[in-house]
Amino acid sequence: MGRAEPGTKGAPRGDRRPAGVRLPRGTVAGAGAAAAASLLLPVARELRLKRAARPLTDRWQQVRVEPRGAGQLGISFRPLQAAALGLDPDDALRELLAYPFQLIRLAAYWNRLEPRPGTFEPGELDRQLDAAERAGKQVIVCVGPVKAFGYPEFFVPAHHLDQPLREGALVTPDQHRRLLAAGTAFVTRVVERYRDRAAIMAWQVEHEAVDPLGLEHSWRLSEEFVRCEVDAARAADGSRPVLLNGFLPTSTPVRLQQWWRTRDQGDSLAVAQRLADIVGIDFYPRHALASAGPVSLYLDGSRARRQQRRRERLLDQAAAAGRRLMIAEGQAEPWEAVTTPPSPAGRAMYSCRPEDLIANFSQCMRWAQGKPFVLEGYLFWGAEYWLLRDLQGDSRYLRAFARVLECAEEP
Repeated sequence: MGRAEPGTKGAPRGDRRPAGVRLPRGTVAGAGAAAAASLLLPVARELRLKRAARPLTDRWQQVRVEPRGAGQLGISFRPLQAAALGLDPDDALRELLAYPFQLIRLAAYWNRLEPRPGTFEPGELDRQLDAAERAGKQVIVCVGPVKAFGYPEFFVPAHHLDQPLREGALVTPDQHRRLLAAGTAFVTRVVERYRDRAAIMAWQVEHEAVDPLGLEHSWRLSEEFVRCEVDAARAADGSRPVLLNGFLPTSTPVRLQQWWRTRDQGDSLAVAQRLADIVGIDFYPRHALASAGPVSLYLDGSRARRQQRRRERLLDQAAAAGRRLMIAEGQAEPWEAVTTPPSPAGRAMYSCRPEDLIANFSQCMRWAQGKPFVLEGYLFWGAEYWLLRDLQGDSRYLRAFARVLECAEEP
Protein backbone atom coordinates (compact mmCIF):
# COMPACT_ATOMS: atom_id res chain seq x y z
CA MET A 1 0.00 0.00 0.00
CA GLY A 2 1.65 3.22 -1.15
CA ARG A 3 1.63 6.66 0.31
CA ALA A 4 0.58 9.63 -1.79
CA GLU A 5 3.28 12.20 -2.36
CA PRO A 6 2.57 15.63 -0.92
CA GLY A 7 0.41 17.71 -3.19
CA THR A 8 -0.70 14.88 -5.50
CA LYS A 9 -3.90 13.89 -3.77
CA GLY A 10 -6.90 16.11 -4.31
CA ALA A 11 -4.93 18.63 -6.35
CA PRO A 12 -7.18 21.28 -7.99
CA ARG A 13 -7.99 20.72 -11.65
CA GLY A 14 -8.69 24.28 -12.66
CA ASP A 15 -11.73 26.57 -12.60
CA ARG A 16 -14.90 24.56 -13.34
CA ARG A 17 -17.37 27.43 -13.77
CA PRO A 18 -19.33 27.38 -17.08
CA ALA A 19 -17.64 29.01 -20.07
CA GLY A 20 -18.64 32.61 -20.68
CA VAL A 21 -19.67 33.28 -17.10
CA ARG A 22 -17.84 36.18 -15.50
CA LEU A 23 -17.73 36.41 -11.74
CA PRO A 24 -18.29 39.80 -10.15
CA ARG A 25 -15.11 41.55 -9.08
CA GLY A 26 -14.13 40.52 -5.58
CA THR A 27 -16.15 37.28 -5.63
CA VAL A 28 -13.09 35.00 -5.49
CA ALA A 29 -11.44 37.03 -2.78
CA GLY A 30 -14.71 37.25 -0.91
CA ALA A 31 -15.27 33.51 -1.11
CA GLY A 32 -11.75 32.86 0.15
CA ALA A 33 -12.23 35.24 3.03
CA ALA A 34 -15.54 33.61 3.89
CA ALA A 35 -13.94 30.16 3.84
CA ALA A 36 -11.10 31.33 6.05
CA ALA A 37 -13.55 32.93 8.45
CA SER A 38 -15.65 29.77 8.59
CA LEU A 39 -12.53 27.86 9.65
CA LEU A 40 -11.05 30.44 12.00
CA LEU A 41 -14.25 31.09 13.91
CA PRO A 42 -14.61 27.58 15.35
CA VAL A 43 -10.87 27.48 16.09
CA ALA A 44 -11.14 30.73 18.03
CA ARG A 45 -14.05 29.32 20.01
CA GLU A 46 -11.98 26.28 20.94
CA LEU A 47 -8.98 28.20 22.27
CA ARG A 48 -8.59 29.06 25.94
CA LEU A 49 -5.88 31.31 27.36
CA LYS A 50 -5.74 30.42 31.04
CA ARG A 51 -3.51 30.50 34.06
CA ALA A 52 -2.30 26.91 34.11
CA ALA A 53 -2.01 26.20 37.84
CA ARG A 54 -5.36 26.74 39.55
CA PRO A 55 -6.27 26.78 43.25
CA LEU A 56 -7.57 23.42 44.46
CA THR A 57 -11.28 23.29 45.26
CA ASP A 58 -13.80 20.68 46.36
CA ARG A 59 -15.98 21.06 43.28
CA TRP A 60 -15.32 17.40 42.50
CA GLN A 61 -17.78 16.59 45.27
CA GLN A 62 -20.65 18.31 43.43
CA VAL A 63 -20.08 17.24 39.80
CA ARG A 64 -22.82 14.87 38.64
CA VAL A 65 -21.73 11.26 38.17
CA GLU A 66 -23.68 9.58 35.38
CA PRO A 67 -24.57 5.89 35.78
CA ARG A 68 -22.23 3.50 34.02
CA GLY A 69 -24.96 1.21 32.78
CA ALA A 70 -23.60 -2.12 31.59
CA GLY A 71 -20.09 -0.79 31.09
CA GLN A 72 -17.11 -1.79 33.20
CA LEU A 73 -14.91 0.85 34.81
CA GLY A 74 -11.18 0.63 35.19
CA ILE A 75 -7.73 2.04 34.55
CA SER A 76 -4.68 1.63 32.37
CA PHE A 77 -1.49 0.89 34.27
CA ARG A 78 1.86 2.23 33.04
CA PRO A 79 4.82 0.90 35.05
CA LEU A 80 7.26 3.22 33.24
CA GLN A 81 5.14 6.24 34.14
CA ALA A 82 4.98 5.14 37.76
CA ALA A 83 8.77 4.86 37.86
CA ALA A 84 9.17 8.24 36.13
CA LEU A 85 7.04 9.81 38.88
CA GLY A 86 9.25 8.31 41.57
CA LEU A 87 6.86 5.49 42.51
CA ASP A 88 7.59 1.79 42.90
CA PRO A 89 5.56 0.20 40.05
CA ASP A 90 4.66 -2.97 41.99
CA ASP A 91 3.53 -0.99 45.03
CA ALA A 92 1.62 1.45 42.85
CA LEU A 93 -0.26 -1.35 41.10
CA ARG A 94 -1.07 -3.03 44.39
CA GLU A 95 -2.49 0.20 45.80
CA LEU A 96 -4.62 0.87 42.73
CA LEU A 97 -5.97 -2.68 42.57
CA ALA A 98 -7.50 -2.20 46.02
CA TYR A 99 -10.15 0.08 44.47
CA PRO A 100 -13.41 -1.65 43.42
CA PHE A 101 -13.17 -1.22 39.65
CA GLN A 102 -13.73 -4.08 37.22
CA LEU A 103 -11.20 -3.75 34.40
CA ILE A 104 -7.51 -2.99 33.98
CA ARG A 105 -5.37 -2.62 30.86
CA LEU A 106 -1.79 -3.89 30.94
CA ALA A 107 0.87 -3.89 28.24
CA ALA A 108 3.44 -6.35 26.96
CA TYR A 109 6.30 -3.97 26.15
CA TRP A 110 8.36 -5.74 23.52
CA ASN A 111 11.77 -4.32 24.43
CA ARG A 112 11.21 -5.12 28.11
CA LEU A 113 10.14 -8.71 27.48
CA GLU A 114 12.90 -9.24 24.91
CA PRO A 115 15.78 -6.99 26.03
CA ARG A 116 18.40 -9.01 24.14
CA PRO A 117 18.34 -11.32 21.12
CA GLY A 118 17.07 -14.78 21.98
CA THR A 119 15.68 -13.81 25.40
CA PHE A 120 12.13 -13.69 26.76
CA GLU A 121 11.68 -12.18 30.21
CA PRO A 122 7.97 -11.88 31.05
CA GLY A 123 8.41 -11.69 34.82
CA GLU A 124 7.14 -8.11 35.18
CA LEU A 125 3.98 -8.79 33.17
CA ASP A 126 3.49 -12.12 34.98
CA ARG A 127 3.50 -10.28 38.31
CA GLN A 128 1.04 -7.68 37.05
CA LEU A 129 -1.37 -10.31 35.78
CA ASP A 130 -1.06 -12.33 38.98
CA ALA A 131 -1.89 -9.23 41.03
CA ALA A 132 -4.86 -8.35 38.82
CA GLU A 133 -6.23 -11.88 39.07
CA ARG A 134 -5.89 -11.92 42.85
CA ALA A 135 -7.83 -8.64 42.95
CA GLY A 136 -10.61 -10.13 40.83
CA LYS A 137 -10.13 -7.81 37.85
CA GLN A 138 -10.69 -8.47 34.18
CA VAL A 139 -7.74 -7.59 31.97
CA ILE A 140 -7.07 -6.21 28.52
CA VAL A 141 -3.53 -7.00 27.40
CA CYS A 142 -1.91 -4.76 24.79
CA VAL A 143 0.44 -7.00 22.86
CA GLY A 144 1.95 -4.16 20.81
CA PRO A 145 4.24 -5.03 19.21
CA VAL A 146 5.54 -1.82 17.60
CA LYS A 147 3.50 0.65 19.64
CA ALA A 148 2.00 0.30 23.10
CA PHE A 149 0.36 2.79 25.45
CA GLY A 150 2.59 4.88 27.70
CA TYR A 151 5.44 7.19 26.79
CA PRO A 152 7.49 6.79 24.59
CA GLU A 153 4.90 4.48 22.92
CA PHE A 154 7.56 2.86 20.70
CA PHE A 155 8.96 -0.37 22.16
CA VAL A 156 10.68 -2.28 19.35
CA PRO A 157 13.95 -3.87 20.56
CA ALA A 158 16.94 -2.34 18.80
CA HIS A 159 18.09 -5.73 17.54
CA HIS A 160 14.99 -6.01 15.36
CA LEU A 161 15.69 -2.78 13.47
CA ASP A 162 18.56 -2.52 10.99
CA GLN A 163 18.00 1.24 10.97
CA PRO A 164 15.41 3.65 12.37
CA LEU A 165 12.06 3.75 10.63
CA ARG A 166 12.18 6.44 7.97
CA GLU A 167 10.36 9.63 8.89
CA GLY A 168 7.38 10.37 6.69
CA ALA A 169 7.23 6.76 5.50
CA LEU A 170 4.39 4.26 5.61
CA VAL A 171 5.60 1.06 7.26
CA THR A 172 4.35 -1.71 4.97
CA PRO A 173 4.75 -5.50 5.04
CA ASP A 174 6.68 -5.53 1.76
CA GLN A 175 9.27 -3.01 2.90
CA HIS A 176 9.59 -4.24 6.48
CA ARG A 177 9.31 -8.02 6.27
CA ARG A 178 11.86 -8.65 9.03
CA LEU A 179 10.13 -6.31 11.48
CA LEU A 180 6.71 -7.76 10.68
CA ALA A 181 7.91 -11.36 11.06
CA ALA A 182 9.50 -10.59 14.42
CA GLY A 183 6.48 -8.57 15.55
CA THR A 184 3.90 -11.19 14.69
CA ALA A 185 6.08 -13.85 16.35
CA PHE A 186 6.09 -11.72 19.50
CA VAL A 187 2.31 -11.29 19.37
CA THR A 188 1.88 -15.04 18.98
CA ARG A 189 4.25 -15.81 21.84
CA VAL A 190 2.55 -13.41 24.26
CA VAL A 191 -0.97 -14.52 23.39
CA GLU A 192 -0.07 -18.21 23.64
CA ARG A 193 1.57 -17.63 27.02
CA TYR A 194 -1.45 -15.94 28.58
CA ARG A 195 -4.47 -17.25 26.69
CA ASP A 196 -5.30 -19.77 29.43
CA ARG A 197 -5.79 -17.00 31.98
CA ALA A 198 -9.52 -16.58 32.46
CA ALA A 199 -9.13 -12.96 33.63
CA ILE A 200 -8.09 -11.76 30.17
CA MET A 201 -11.11 -10.48 28.25
CA ALA A 202 -9.46 -8.98 25.13
CA TRP A 203 -6.19 -8.45 23.28
CA GLN A 204 -5.23 -4.97 22.13
CA VAL A 205 -3.07 -4.84 18.99
CA GLU A 206 -0.86 -1.76 18.63
CA HIS A 207 -1.71 1.61 20.15
CA GLU A 208 -3.46 4.17 17.94
CA ALA A 209 -2.28 1.73 15.31
CA VAL A 210 -1.93 3.74 12.10
CA ASP A 211 -1.53 7.27 13.47
CA PRO A 212 1.85 9.02 13.58
CA LEU A 213 3.72 8.67 16.85
CA GLY A 214 2.77 12.04 18.33
CA LEU A 215 4.91 14.91 17.09
CA GLU A 216 8.18 13.04 17.62
CA HIS A 217 7.96 10.70 14.63
CA SER A 218 6.08 10.98 11.35
CA TRP A 219 6.31 7.36 10.18
CA ARG A 220 3.08 5.35 10.33
CA LEU A 221 2.10 1.70 10.23
CA SER A 222 0.09 0.71 7.19
CA GLU A 223 -3.33 -0.89 7.59
CA GLU A 224 -2.03 -4.08 5.97
CA PHE A 225 0.84 -4.27 8.48
CA VAL A 226 -1.65 -4.00 11.35
CA ARG A 227 -3.97 -6.53 9.70
CA CYS A 228 -1.17 -9.10 9.78
CA GLU A 229 -0.68 -8.49 13.49
CA VAL A 230 -4.42 -8.78 14.16
CA ASP A 231 -4.49 -12.03 12.22
CA ALA A 232 -1.61 -13.36 14.35
CA ALA A 233 -3.47 -12.56 17.58
CA ARG A 234 -6.63 -14.23 16.33
CA ALA A 235 -4.72 -17.29 15.11
CA ALA A 236 -3.17 -17.71 18.57
CA ASP A 237 -6.48 -17.20 20.38
CA GLY A 238 -9.74 -17.16 18.46
CA SER A 239 -11.86 -17.06 21.60
CA ARG A 240 -11.27 -13.45 22.61
CA PRO A 241 -11.98 -10.17 20.82
CA VAL A 242 -9.31 -7.86 19.43
CA LEU A 243 -9.36 -4.20 20.41
CA LEU A 244 -7.91 -1.39 18.33
CA ASN A 245 -7.93 2.10 19.77
CA GLY A 246 -7.74 5.54 18.22
CA PHE A 247 -7.50 9.18 19.22
CA LEU A 248 -10.74 11.14 18.95
CA PRO A 249 -9.97 14.73 17.92
CA THR A 250 -11.92 17.19 20.04
CA SER A 251 -10.88 20.40 18.29
CA THR A 252 -10.75 21.67 14.73
CA PRO A 253 -6.94 22.10 14.46
CA VAL A 254 -6.25 18.58 15.75
CA ARG A 255 -8.94 17.08 13.54
CA LEU A 256 -7.55 18.76 10.42
CA GLN A 257 -3.97 17.79 11.26
CA GLN A 258 -4.95 14.18 11.87
CA TRP A 259 -6.96 14.01 8.66
CA TRP A 260 -4.08 15.43 6.63
CA ARG A 261 -1.48 13.09 8.09
CA THR A 262 -3.62 9.94 7.68
CA ARG A 263 -5.61 10.81 4.56
CA ASP A 264 -4.20 7.94 2.47
CA GLN A 265 -5.72 5.15 4.59
CA GLY A 266 -7.76 6.80 7.34
CA ASP A 267 -6.94 7.30 11.00
CA SER A 268 -6.81 4.64 13.70
CA LEU A 269 -10.52 4.88 14.53
CA ALA A 270 -11.42 4.32 10.87
CA VAL A 271 -9.09 1.33 10.64
CA ALA A 272 -10.43 -0.04 13.94
CA GLN A 273 -13.91 -0.14 12.44
CA ARG A 274 -12.57 -2.29 9.61
CA LEU A 275 -10.26 -4.65 11.53
CA ALA A 276 -11.27 -4.84 15.21
CA ASP A 277 -13.99 -6.45 17.28
CA ILE A 278 -13.84 -3.60 19.82
CA VAL A 279 -13.28 0.03 18.86
CA GLY A 280 -11.54 1.85 21.70
CA ILE A 281 -11.84 5.64 21.81
CA ASP A 282 -9.12 7.81 23.38
CA PHE A 283 -10.85 10.94 24.69
CA TYR A 284 -8.87 14.00 25.81
CA PRO A 285 -11.14 17.05 25.77
CA ARG A 286 -8.62 19.66 26.94
CA HIS A 287 -4.88 19.97 26.40
CA ALA A 288 -2.24 22.67 26.28
CA LEU A 289 -0.63 23.90 23.08
CA ALA A 290 2.02 26.19 24.54
CA SER A 291 2.88 27.99 27.73
CA ALA A 292 4.56 31.24 28.69
CA GLY A 293 5.26 31.68 32.37
CA PRO A 294 2.11 31.02 34.39
CA VAL A 295 -0.21 31.19 31.35
CA SER A 296 -0.99 28.44 28.82
CA LEU A 297 -2.98 28.25 25.62
CA TYR A 298 -5.39 25.33 25.56
CA LEU A 299 -7.57 23.60 23.00
CA ASP A 300 -10.99 22.75 24.40
CA GLY A 301 -13.59 21.99 21.76
CA SER A 302 -15.24 18.76 22.88
CA ARG A 303 -18.58 20.45 23.56
CA ALA A 304 -18.71 22.33 20.25
CA ARG A 305 -21.68 21.17 18.22
CA ARG A 306 -19.65 20.28 15.12
CA GLN A 307 -17.31 18.11 17.20
CA GLN A 308 -20.28 16.39 18.83
CA ARG A 309 -21.86 15.64 15.44
CA ARG A 310 -18.64 14.09 14.19
CA ARG A 311 -18.38 11.94 17.31
CA GLU A 312 -22.02 10.86 17.00
CA ARG A 313 -21.43 9.77 13.39
CA LEU A 314 -18.37 7.78 14.44
CA LEU A 315 -20.20 5.92 17.20
CA ASP A 316 -23.29 5.28 15.08
CA GLN A 317 -21.21 3.95 12.17
CA ALA A 318 -19.13 1.68 14.37
CA ALA A 319 -22.21 0.29 16.09
CA ALA A 320 -23.99 -0.20 12.76
CA ALA A 321 -20.98 -2.20 11.55
CA GLY A 322 -21.38 -4.53 14.51
CA ARG A 323 -18.39 -3.24 16.46
CA ARG A 324 -18.35 -3.11 20.23
CA LEU A 325 -17.42 0.25 21.75
CA MET A 326 -15.51 1.44 24.78
CA ILE A 327 -13.51 4.40 26.03
CA ALA A 328 -9.98 3.04 26.00
CA GLU A 329 -8.53 6.22 27.49
CA GLY A 330 -10.57 8.83 29.34
CA GLN A 331 -8.52 11.86 30.34
CA ALA A 332 -8.01 11.90 34.11
CA GLU A 333 -4.60 13.58 34.42
CA PRO A 334 -3.29 16.92 33.12
CA TRP A 335 -2.08 17.27 29.54
CA GLU A 336 0.12 20.32 29.66
CA ALA A 337 2.87 21.61 27.37
CA VAL A 338 5.45 19.24 28.92
CA THR A 339 5.82 15.45 28.84
CA THR A 340 5.44 14.78 32.57
CA PRO A 341 2.25 16.25 34.09
CA PRO A 342 3.11 19.07 36.53
CA SER A 343 2.05 18.65 40.14
CA PRO A 344 2.28 22.05 41.87
CA ALA A 345 1.74 22.07 45.61
CA GLY A 346 -1.77 23.15 46.55
CA ARG A 347 -2.85 23.60 42.93
CA ALA A 348 -4.26 21.64 40.02
CA MET A 349 -3.47 22.08 36.34
CA TYR A 350 -6.25 23.53 34.20
CA SER A 351 -6.15 20.77 31.58
CA CYS A 352 -7.53 18.24 34.07
CA ARG A 353 -8.53 19.06 37.63
CA PRO A 354 -10.15 16.50 39.96
CA GLU A 355 -13.61 17.72 38.96
CA ASP A 356 -12.68 17.22 35.28
CA LEU A 357 -11.89 13.55 35.97
CA ILE A 358 -15.58 13.14 36.83
CA ALA A 359 -16.95 15.53 34.20
CA ASN A 360 -15.07 13.76 31.38
CA PHE A 361 -16.44 10.40 32.49
CA SER A 362 -20.02 11.69 32.75
CA GLN A 363 -19.78 13.36 29.36
CA CYS A 364 -18.88 10.01 27.77
CA MET A 365 -21.63 8.14 29.61
CA ARG A 366 -24.18 10.57 28.13
CA TRP A 367 -23.05 9.65 24.62
CA ALA A 368 -24.84 6.30 24.88
CA GLN A 369 -28.03 7.57 26.47
CA GLY A 370 -30.96 6.95 24.15
CA LYS A 371 -28.72 5.14 21.66
CA PRO A 372 -28.95 1.53 20.44
CA PHE A 373 -25.37 0.83 21.55
CA VAL A 374 -23.60 0.67 24.90
CA LEU A 375 -20.14 1.72 25.97
CA GLU A 376 -18.76 -1.55 27.30
CA GLY A 377 -16.02 0.04 29.33
CA TYR A 378 -14.33 3.23 30.46
CA LEU A 379 -10.64 3.20 31.33
CA PHE A 380 -9.41 6.24 33.25
CA TRP A 381 -6.01 7.51 32.10
CA GLY A 382 -3.69 8.89 34.76
CA ALA A 383 -3.89 6.59 37.78
CA GLU A 384 -0.16 6.82 38.48
CA TYR A 385 -0.47 10.61 38.66
CA TRP A 386 -3.22 10.30 41.28
CA LEU A 387 -0.85 8.32 43.47
CA LEU A 388 1.83 10.98 43.12
CA ARG A 389 -0.65 13.65 44.14
CA ASP A 390 -1.71 11.60 47.14
CA LEU A 391 1.92 11.11 48.14
CA GLN A 392 2.31 14.89 48.00
CA GLY A 393 -0.68 15.41 50.30
CA ASP A 394 -3.52 15.91 47.81
CA SER A 395 -5.95 12.98 47.69
CA ARG A 396 -8.59 14.74 45.56
CA TYR A 397 -7.90 12.80 42.34
CA LEU A 398 -8.09 9.45 44.11
CA ARG A 399 -11.20 10.53 46.00
CA ALA A 400 -12.83 11.75 42.79
CA PHE A 401 -12.12 8.35 41.22
CA ALA A 402 -13.56 6.58 44.26
CA ARG A 403 -16.66 8.77 44.04
CA VAL A 404 -17.21 7.71 40.42
CA LEU A 405 -16.88 4.06 41.36
CA GLU A 406 -19.43 4.49 44.12
CA CYS A 407 -21.94 6.76 42.40
CA ALA A 408 -21.85 5.32 38.87
CA GLU A 409 -23.74 2.22 39.92
CA GLU A 410 -27.30 2.13 38.63
CA PRO A 411 -29.78 3.57 41.19
